[in-house]
Amino acid sequence: MRPIFHITSRREAAAAAMAGEYIPAGFEAEGFVHCSYAHQLTRVADFLFRGRTDLALLEIDPGLLGCKVIDENLDGGAELFPHIYGKVPMSAVVRVLNFPCRGDGRFALPGEVMV
Repeated sequence: MRPIFHITSRREAAAAAMAGEYIPAGFEAEGFVHCSYAHQLTRVADFLFRGRTDLALLEIDPGLLGCKVIDENLDGGAELFPHIYGKVPMSAVVRVLNFPCRGDGRFALPGEVMV
């Protein structure tokens, strides 16, 4: 099963590691965790987080989650993104990678991420 990724701050990733689960700020309102596949990461990061130097990637193994993961686009577009319909146990997070922007504010995939 291919991994999925969630972009968050390093501070939030550290707090999740201490708590044993990751729950993003918008989870209660939205009911799911926004994620991306590796090939979608830089485009999403450039659009939503351009210039941020404090980001981390949670690499998640969907097979270790105890909830549904649905590929969908809720904005009406054709491209599908994985959404996790539950809280993310840190036991499903394979690794946490630093994801700072480059000098021009845009993002490049960390070398550890395979597309």
